[in-house]
Amino acid sequence: MGASRGPLRRALRGAHGAAGYTAGAMKSVVILISGRGSNMEQIVRCCAAECWPARIAAVVSNRADAAGLQFAAERGIATAVVEHRAFATREAFDDALGAAIDAHQPDLVVLAGFMRILGERFVRRYEGRLLNIHPSLLPLFPGLHTHQRALDAGCKLAGATVHFVTPQLDHGPIVMQSVVPVLPDDDAETLAARVLATEHRIYPRAVRWFVGGALRIEHGVVRQRDGAPQLWLPGQAG
Repeated sequence: MGASRGPLRRALRGAHGAAGYTAGAMKSVVILISGRGSNMEQIVRCCAAECWPARIAAVVSNRADAAGLQFAAERGIATAVVEHRAFATREAFDDALGAAIDAHQPDLVVLAGFMRILGERFVRRYEGRLLNIHPSLLPLFPGLHTHQRALDAGCKLAGATVHFVTPQLDHGPIVMQSVVPVLPDDDAETLAARVLATEHRIYPRAVRWFVGGALRIEHGVVRQRDGAPQLWLPGQAG
């Protein structure tokens, strides 16, 4: 297990079984976006439709023009903007962002198309309760331009990964993955659309598992306590 995994495992265990945790208690979720936030939209819809033991307490963006803010406000969800360009350093931005998040006492912070790299101190602040989705089959293709890189490498499969965030970019413990075929006539845009459709399936499921206390980490590997599949395949229901 890597050096960062021990604290993450302890934080997750604390959220889902240590003193102070009440089974079935309503969890507070804060979602961070930079644009439309289509994954945020799916999480909000699924939380309401499936009656999760959680509430989406707030949607926070680093851009005032993020379209997802209107979606959230129309549903009575608190919104906030912490404009990154207003701060001289990443650390100052991270501190202001953390203050906006902590106003809602979150049990979970969800990155849903949040296009800023967060500093180590910020990540440690929410360790074990900070999720991200990345449009590749991690550990392949961390960072940007994932779909074009998959095409350039001749990959026959692509997909998305929900993972816990650690200080190493796009390398946290994997909660769930989806897989789609790479078709002969694909370009980066068509492949991205196919992968995004699966993100809308696996990200709400991973968040639901977290708020329901259904995740644990063993030796750096995330396990679903009920044995539910952590891989979504083409044609799979749900």
